[in-house]
Amino acid sequence: MSDFFLTVKPYLDHYGYWALFGAILLEDFGLPVPGETMLIASALMASQGEMHIVSVLLIGCVAAVTGDNIGYAIGRFGGRKLVLRHGRYVLITGERLQKAEGFFRRYGGAVVVVARFLAGLRQLNGIVAGTVMMRWWRFLAYNMLGAALWVSFWGMLFYELGERAFRFGGGFRTLQFFLLGGLVAATVGLAIHFLRRARG
Repeated sequence: MSDFFLTVKPYLDHYGYWALFGAILLEDFGLPVPGETMLIASALMASQGEMHIVSVLLIGCVAAVTGDNIGYAIGRFGGRKLVLRHGRYVLITGERLQKAEGFFRRYGGAVVVVARFLAGLRQLNGIVAGTVMMRWWRFLAYNMLGAALWVSFWGMLFYELGERAFRFGGGFRTLQFFLLGGLVAATVGLAIHFLRRARG
């Protein structure tokens, strides 16, 4: 965890909010950029007074929605052929695209929200919504909801954890302990959700 933070922090120190915006934007239409890591690092910096948490959350939401809409336009107007032709350069394979399309057809608009929290689906979210011809207004509504939940969850979680970790001492060691518990809880919650949907 501390290694990831130290890797992306210099970009935030130099480019500030633009680094946060750019990383999330690029990640959200398929490019292998650590947008989620940048969001977490920004929230940690905000907990130490180096950034403003409200600005982090707002910029994160705008970048996430914008990036997914770019992906949607690529999928909708370029189609599967364009995505598959150039997708290999950004690790989008035919198999990954087919699996993601299967999720969309099976779960509908709700997958746009849930996909935010799943690596792989998050990067393909907008592109796949476009290739399966989901109506744009419907996609936009689910996309905005998913972006708000995703940014708020990770942003506020690490903002609060950062404040507590450094306030009570232990720094990143304390933070890693809290993070492990949070990730386990989130993983179990998502697994239960999908199992219930699959059985229903």
